[in-house]
Amino acid sequence: MKRIFLVEDDKKIARNLTRLLCAQEYDVTHVATQTEALAALAANRFDLALVDISLPDGNGFAVCTEIKQRQDMPVIFLTASGDEASVVTGLNIGADDYVTKPFRPRELVARIAAALRKAKPALSSFEICGLHVDTSAGLVKKDGREVLLSALEYRLLLVFINNPGNIITRDRLLNELWDAAGEFVTDNTLTVYIKRLREKIEDNPANPQIILTVRGTGYRLGGSYVME
Repeated sequence: MKRIFLVEDDKKIARNLTRLLCAQEYDVTHVATQTEALAALAANRFDLALVDISLPDGNGFAVCTEIKQRQDMPVIFLTASGDEASVVTGLNIGADDYVTKPFRPRELVARIAAALRKAKPALSSFEICGLHVDTSAGLVKKDGREVLLSALEYRLLLVFINNPGNIITRDRLLNELWDAAGEFVTDNTLTVYIKRLREKIEDNPANPQIILTVRGTGYRLGGSYVME
């Protein structure tokens, strides 16, 4: 489970963000001040930080600087709408992204997923049930024959091979596809993409062995796999 470090002094925003991220299967540690943030960084390791720029005893810039010195993880700033100067300053000191308040929950989740994906060591190849994926070349083959996937189908496949053994909820898949398409993907559209992908990579789409349905929850990879 990925650990999110939330630095936000607004109690209502922090509470709502914690609920949102926990629902997306993230482990959230929340602090409200710069002092608390520096103490938490000294005692814990995280995968990504969400940092409010305005803090009661300092600012998010100092927290970001400390993060980059101590841990190799993405930092996303939470900033007031239209505060361009703060955004530029944040990016110049090493922040990876920023989200303006008020933000759309799905957009924030998508940006977090994108930042974590970029920070993750690249997977070069993956094999499962006769399916070979060469991520460095963006090439997919089934039993030695190339499989042509659309951009969203390929992104969907990457979500599965980057999370082998994990159950992936439909909400998480919707967020991943929204990030790839730049627009909202509906629940019905997700069902269509799963069906199309199975038709291209499964021996028998009616009895899938690669992408398995977990009733009431989502999907997961099935079968044995080899990854490099």
